[in-house]
Amino acid sequence: MSYRPRLATATVAAGSALAVAGALHSWWNLRQLRVLPHPGTASRSRVSALVPARDEAGTIGHCLTSLREQVDVPDLEIVVLDDRSSDGTAQVVAHHLGDPRVTLMTGVDEPPAGWIGKTWACHRLSQEASGSVLVFVDADVTLAPDALSRMLALLTAGGVDAVSPYPRQRAVTWGERVVQPLLQWSWSTLLPLRLAERSPRTSLVAANGQVLAITRDAYDDAGGHEAIRREVLDDVALFQQLKRVGRRGALADGTDVASCRMYDGWPELRDGYSKSLWSATGSPVRAAALLGLLALAYVIPPFAALFGSRVGAVGFAGAVGGRALVAHRVGGRVWPDSLLHPASVVAFGYLTTRSWVGRRRGSLTWKSRLLP
Repeated sequence: MSYRPRLATATVAAGSALAVAGALHSWWNLRQLRVLPHPGTASRSRVSALVPARDEAGTIGHCLTSLREQVDVPDLEIVVLDDRSSDGTAQVVAHHLGDPRVTLMTGVDEPPAGWIGKTWACHRLSQEASGSVLVFVDADVTLAPDALSRMLALLTAGGVDAVSPYPRQRAVTWGERVVQPLLQWSWSTLLPLRLAERSPRTSLVAANGQVLAITRDAYDDAGGHEAIRREVLDDVALFQQLKRVGRRGALADGTDVASCRMYDGWPELRDGYSKSLWSATGSPVRAAALLGLLALAYVIPPFAALFGSRVGAVGFAGAVGGRALVAHRVGGRVWPDSLLHPASVVAFGYLTTRSWVGRRRGSLTWKSRLLP
């Protein structure tokens, strides 16, 4: 056998081994994933549910209805910040102002230099909040009636200062179904969850800002959103800040307490990921290394399997199996979507490259604002 065929065979074997190892790690991680407990009694804490909203007229009504229906949280305030929306968001919120727990903030200044729109909105909301627990909720999230009480129960009993229950991600179009499942798959496959929770290393962090609860003391100790004002991935950055000051945040399974359709179709999804993947991957070199590793494990073996490689078929089975395990646990579509995992990795590579190109050109925007 010549050198090149031997190298190709070894490459396929290495990739297949990584794919199978990733599936096994996903299985172990999902066993370790925190589950939100059911509280025995109503919470005594004053809770501030904080909703930043910019052009969310189509979704915020469902979000506010679900917040108003929360049980076992008798001392709740709901504060919405309308961030200069142009689609009638404030008018939708106005229908909920008959509830004395709901407050609407309008006329907020544009973000100062060096701030990103969402971090500025969350900062302003935190200044208005009076609760000992702050719960940041995106306007496109719908909560189960016991969501807040279960988050509070984990904060009380789990030995953590913040909790990020990962919502069930609703994907409708094929573009969404190809890309969105990578959110949960990525941390379940690549990040050792319990080690990350205990470790002081800021590189070992997973969080989702769609729903995030944090004690006021921990938030202030970490410097709040002011300390992360330039960060596109504000959720991860906030958890990193907690580690720096000796506090602890935890990822949890939020499948049965929250759901979110993050993007409506491919164009919106493409632009949304393009604005943030450069930050998630850290540097062009790290991005290239990550994409190379993902291609080795999840693209090369399936490609080899098409030409009769049994080892490649094992790798493809490992990739599909790991993806199916995660989808089953987090309420995603298992079949046929898990079979599309190689396409998902290719799409991720395209979006990451597009993100870095946009970053270098200074052309990335978020909610119609140019990123600093």
